[in-house]
Parts: sequence; C-alpha cells; structure tokens
Amino acid sequence: MSFSKLGLCDPIVTALTELGYKAPTAIQEQAIPVILSGKDIIAGAQTGTGKTASFVLPILESLNTERKLRGKRIRTLILTPTRELAVQVEASISNYGKYLNLSSMAMYGGIDAAPQIQRLIWGIDILVATPGRLLDMAHQRVLHFDELEMLVLDEADRMLDMGFIDDINKIIERLPKQRQNLLFSATITDDVRFLAKRTLDDAVEISTAAQGATVTKINQWLITVDKSNKSALLSHLIKEHEWQQALIFIETKHGAAKLVSQLEKRGINAESIHSGRTQAVREKILSEFKSGAIKFLVATGIAARGIDIGELARVVNYDLPDKADDYIHRIGRTGRAGLSGEAISFVAKDNFRNLCAIESRLGHIIERKEIAGFAVKKVVPVSILNYVPKNKPQRR
Repeated sequence: MSFSKLGLCDPIVTALTELGYKAPTAIQEQAIPVILSGKDIIAGAQTGTGKTASFVLPILESLNTERKLRGKRIRTLILTPTRELAVQVEASISNYGKYLNLSSMAMYGGIDAAPQIQRLIWGIDILVATPGRLLDMAHQRVLHFDELEMLVLDEADRMLDMGFIDDINKIIERLPKQRQNLLFSATITDDVRFLAKRTLDDAVEISTAAQGATVTKINQWLITVDKSNKSALLSHLIKEHEWQQALIFIETKHGAAKLVSQLEKRGINAESIHSGRTQAVREKILSEFKSGAIKFLVATGIAARGIDIGELARVVNYDLPDKADDYIHRIGRTGRAGLSGEAISFVAKDNFRNLCAIESRLGHIIERKEIAGFAVKKVVPVSILNYVPKNKPQRR
C-alpha cells in the first residue's frame, strides 16, 4: 500500500517521500481512508505507531481547498494535553504540508500570548492547542469557532488523567454541532469511551495489532534496589554498559534536580525538564537531547509527554509510576516505528503494589536482574502473578 493509494495528493506524498516515509503504518492504513470519508473515529494507538500522521495527513488533504478563511477563525482544532506535544504535532503539520498553502500554529500557556493573538487575527487553518490557553483566547474573544470543520482529541487518556475533562467540556460546548470528530488514545479506558460517547457521532473504532506490538518490541527488565542506592546504580549502569543516551523518568522536580547533580558529580552529562523550568529552557534542553548534545535527560512524567525521538535506545523508570498505563506511556518513548528498545525499572520495596498493577496490566512478569554490588537490604516480594496458592488438605 502506498500513500497515494490512500487518497493523498501529490504535494503531500512528495513531502512524505522527502522525509523518508516509504509506506503507511497499520494505523495510517486504517484511519486515513475513514477520516477522508468524513466519519468520526475513535482510535487506539500508542506512540511510535505513526499515530500523528494518521490524522494530520487526512486533515491536510481535506483542508487543501481554495476556501478563504475569515479573521479569528480556525478550520481544524487539535487538542493536546501538553505544550511539548502541541509543538511536536504542529511541527509534523508543517513538515507534511510544506507544499500546501495552509496555515498552522501551536498555542499553549507559559509564554507571552501577544504573538499568538496577532497570528489569530488573520485566521488559522489548523490550530494545535492545550485546553487552558485555548479557553483563555476564547474568553478574550480573539478566537471564534463558527467555521470549525474538524476536532481532534489527541492522547485523550492523558488529558483525562491530567484533569482536563471540565475544560474539554467547555470547549466542546462552544463548537458547532456539525463537525467531524477524531479521538486518539494510547489506552481506551472506560473514561475515554464515555468521553467518546458524548463527543463522537456514530464513530468507527480503530485499533491495530501494532498497539500491543509496540510494547513487545521493548526489552523490559527491572532491578530491585534500595532507595539510597538508586543514583549510584544508575551511574554504574551508564558507565558499565557504556550507554550513549537514555530518558530517565522521575516523580518530582526536586528529585530531578538532585539526580542531575549526583550524575554530574560522577562525570555524567545530564539535564532535567520539569514544571519548574520555563518553556524556553525546556524547549532548548529537548532540542539538545534530540541532537545528542545532552546524553541523559531526567524528566518528570508530564514534562516528558511529547518527546519524540525516533531512535531513542532506552528509558529508565528511576521512580516506578503509580499507574500501570503511565508505565506503558513511558516505555513507549523507546521502541518506536518498528525499532527495538529497552526499558529498565528501579523497584524498591514500597513500589511492590505498583509493580503488581503493572505486571497485571501487561499480563506477564517483568524479568528481574541482579547487579553485583547492589544487593538489597529490603527485599521486594515475588510478583502476585507468580503466586500459586497451596492446596488445603481435605477434611475427612
């Protein structure tokens, strides 16, 4: 199957060819024709499956008309949970649509709103936005939705996890009833289905084998470790195995700053991104991490959303996440686009309940490895998936 056979015009196909795209992924093959037919969809697709292109490409194709846009209007709205993801999606729009006469913009908080307002004066074909900043603009009456044709909810599960449901509802109330709706989510939870039921109209549901395959292509293993030895263990792994790059997940911004300091004292090039850093600093650090100038990036879970590095070799769960779905989101940063990856988790005794939830969600035990010199004082119990109850003796 080629991109042209999916119904995409020559300018889009040319841009894809220049970017090195050879053939559509599974989610793209399924989603693009449905979207071009004008139907609503709910799609289960993890990062690394070509999800963004699966909705951006048909949007570009659908909007590629001579229609003149009025000021302060938009034709397509793409909602994302974080500013990093908004920037990433808008960059994809610019790359795929470089030969089309369409405008796009990423709109998010944390920066001066004046330049964004200035651009809205002339109207925008495709607006990628975070919910909070979008509502601010709507309240200021610098943005109107009466000409909106399409709504995309990207990473819907993450938006719900981050508490955006009220903002999403307020936004949807402002939109015209006649529109096409696209919902993409790494996990289709009950909450996501409820949102889809209220937002979509007779939607086609799409899921791909690649959603599960993304995880299976990642070599997952864990190390039980006492909390006091975590930073020393990480430094040992980096040096002993000569790691060239890794994305390291941690729970708090204070913990991120402390870990970077500990790594640098051991001669390891590291930086951190978290909510305490300005947007400009975060974007600079992300750019340097992608280019390889920064080898090891320590990130809180929310700050790491939107990181898109095609050949990231490994991720490290320095702190194990509370939710199993967060674990899947995190390890999905590696093993992308058909490549293999590695996910290493540090598990202390008080993480046992989290580990059980993760392994139950995966449906299998995560391999445990022991590292010489890092024996634990507080033993992590065997997973509940390994527990076989003893048969009680029968009474006579």
